[in-house]
Amino acid sequence: MDRVGKADLHLHTEYSGFGELGVLRFPESVSKPQSAVNRARKRGFDVICITDHDETAGAFVAQEYAKEFDDIEVIVGEEVMTSDGEIIGLFLTEKVQPGLTIEETVDIIRDQGGLTIAPHPFSFHVHGLKERIFDIDLDGFEVLNGGHPDKYSNTFAQEVMDRYPGRWAPIASSDAHSKYTFGYSWTEFEGSTAEDLRKAILNKKTIPKGRTAPVLGEVQWSMEVVMGGQKLMYRSLRGKLPQREDHSLIEKVNSLTDLKKATAIVGGFMYLFPPVSFLATLATTTYLNRGAKRMRRDLEQRLAEIDDLIQNVDSSRSASES
Repeated sequence: MDRVGKADLHLHTEYSGFGELGVLRFPESVSKPQSAVNRARKRGFDVICITDHDETAGAFVAQEYAKEFDDIEVIVGEEVMTSDGEIIGLFLTEKVQPGLTIEETVDIIRDQGGLTIAPHPFSFHVHGLKERIFDIDLDGFEVLNGGHPDKYSNTFAQEVMDRYPGRWAPIASSDAHSKYTFGYSWTEFEGSTAEDLRKAILNKKTIPKGRTAPVLGEVQWSMEVVMGGQKLMYRSLRGKLPQREDHSLIEKVNSLTDLKKATAIVGGFMYLFPPVSFLATLATTTYLNRGAKRMRRDLEQRLAEIDDLIQNVDSSRSASES
């Protein structure tokens, strides 16, 4: 039997910048690129793709670090926010600017020799591409995103993949922002190298594996990033956080007013008080379950609409080719 490789195509590091929840500001991740590589090696991964939000600097750091080892490769990627939703570019040579249309973004990724993957395309709480996956130049999309524990997003993505087999490569990724949510979902492929993974995606021969990360892992991630954010805010307030142009998170922290930094620190302490963090997670889980239940009621109708949409897309492509 040929060697079966294991890859995670959607990982975040401390280069992914900031998130916000009301007055609370927190890093999307506090994982260092080197730590992501070490963690993946321990879990038996052959390839990982660092896909920070609108940034490639961390991916290049991880790729350079991985050259010290002969059992793992790092692909430079980026999760790019377009005007139509998020898309992942893989095998990039430089950063792709956010905020462009999906067509412009795909062209830039292709010009770099990159591949295009749609993360969480049918999510109802983050910016997925939704039906745009049918009319853009897309290599694959996530049928299993480890950061989406609701009972709709991944289910619907798998339904679409099953309905149109062979049209895209099926992908499973952790979308991990923390060590606590890494390793629960991955993509298998024939071979073991980054180039083998590229060929598997292009040939639509990838195999999604795993499950979503547990709720406890999400709680641990939220506490980790809040504490990490507090440390950065405190160091910045004291003038001990050196400016780094290649590090968007540090740039953002230093650009905040002292009042916002202090507010974030206080808000962080409130969040870390045990009942608050768990109640926040419970509220989030409840919201996701209710949203999933609402979306699933219209599942068949939406699939029928997609059938009509894809017929129109295929007809338009056939007409343009002839």
